Amino acid sequence: MRGRRRPLMTAAMVGGTAYVAGKAGAKSGAAQAQEQQQQAPPPQQDAAPPPPQAGGALSQDSMDQLQKLAQLHEQGILTDAEFEVQKQKILQGM
Repeated sequence: MRGRRRPLMTAAMVGGTAYVAGKAGAKSGAAQAQEQQQQAPPPQQDAAPPPPQAGGALSQDSMDQLQKLAQLHEQGILTDAEFEVQKQKILQGM
């Protein structure tokens, strides 16, 4: 029986050591990731357009954009098709 104990004990020691080393590696990896997040500046986010208002009402910004589009269309800078495409984008909140 004595010969059988040593392989089991060896396996337990190796497994236990690997477990402890794995836990220590995970803790240090998490600490490094947290440091990198704190040091890195937050990503720049583009300002999202305001959501369309409920009830079909347009925001003041949308109305201003539509007026500018209408002026460009009247001046002949935009074709009928271009005007309609841009108008739909504004109305859909794109």
